Amino acid sequence: MNFQETIAYLFARLPMFQRVGASAYRPGLENILALCDYLGNPQQKYPTLHIAGTNGKGSTSHTLAAILQSAGYKTGLYTSPHLKSFTERIKINGADIPENQVISFVQRIQPKIDELQPSFFEITVAMAFDYFAQAEVDIAVIEVGMGGRLDSTNIIKPLVSVITNISFDHMEFLGDTLPKIAGEKAGIIKPDTPVVVSEYQTETAPVFRHQAQRNQAPIYFAHENYTIKYTDEGSFLLDIYRAGQIWFKELNPSLKGSYQLKNLLGVLQTIEILQKIGWQISTQSIQTGIEQAAELTGLKGRWQIIAQNPLTVCDTAHNEGGIREVVAQIAHTPHQVLHLILGFTKEKDLAKILPLYPTGAKFYFCQFNLPRSLSAEALQQFALTLGFKSEVFANVNLALQKARSEARAEDMILVGGSTFVVAEVQEI
Repeated sequence: MNFQETIAYLFARLPMFQRVGASAYRPGLENILALCDYLGNPQQKYPTLHIAGTNGKGSTSHTLAAILQSAGYKTGLYTSPHLKSFTERIKINGADIPENQVISFVQRIQPKIDELQPSFFEITVAMAFDYFAQAEVDIAVIEVGMGGRLDSTNIIKPLVSVITNISFDHMEFLGDTLPKIAGEKAGIIKPDTPVVVSEYQTETAPVFRHQAQRNQAPIYFAHENYTIKYTDEGSFLLDIYRAGQIWFKELNPSLKGSYQLKNLLGVLQTIEILQKIGWQISTQSIQTGIEQAAELTGLKGRWQIIAQNPLTVCDTAHNEGGIREVVAQIAHTPHQVLHLILGFTKEKDLAKILPLYPTGAKFYFCQFNLPRSLSAEALQQFALTLGFKSEVFANVNLALQKARSEARAEDMILVGGSTFVVAEVQEI
């Protein structure tokens, strides 16, 4: 099989959550444990960091990987979902896993696939663990897929566990309150293993404290040790304070958006813990990693500016908490008329998330090329109940073309609502 045939085989044989939704979900660790045992337990052969959370875990994972790369460590990075190519999920020092590695891995474990019938996600996790072991990475940053407690990544024993943010998402699997969702995320907390909480939230902090205490795990709420302030919000320059003292002045992070400040708190606290246990990470490496995170790791879709005049931004925020942060960032971004290009998955609670967007915007609704996509027409019908006037388009690129034809130079265009909408933007 060539690469396209291999990916087609995985899509055809294995349920992929991003494509079909709930029917692909496989809670439990039995399959991933069996797969990794078959492979010789590669996940035990290198140190790891484990990153969970509703929002921010991808940006946090990429920034940590960029800092470790900058410090000279051969760094593996596993994240999901991908935007353009499957190979984006598995990287070493910012380079995607080669296609021939994907092919050879699938051929090698095909008998086990036939026996276990694992999910697409379980296969990709096992592939990442195996690839990192073969490449003899110094460390790997592993992003949780969903939840934490029953996530396939939760068989590692990390140096540090990181929990970024808790918001309402995947409630059919994780629970319908923030404490319930936090309980699932807290499942990555391991005995005697430091845990960093990037964003302090009153409702969820007791859950994390309780789980950390049960596991005798030191817990760090990052805001207690670090403070980050804008020196100039328009240009995203940051001052960072450690223990009340200025540490970095006018830092220029490559990942833009005010919500990244919360992620950075957790990143800095995690790096400090690594330094204390002997990892050689200089202040310059931290600065380089933060200022070049997207470039070093290839991260896309986080407040990604793809054009000016009009300012055109793509952002993958797709749940209540993430959308609130994006809308707040829009409010701080100078513009005249806001043009919103949006699409959503079928399972999203539109009554909760659509009213978050500014009512004075022009709406362009679209859909994406996966079974989980909500039709643009259904989205338009719901929007009418809120008084939103809109146009519908078969795909995001047609919507973007129309928005650009209507927008003036001083306007702003935002593409979002779903990772899968952003993934289909041709310019990314």
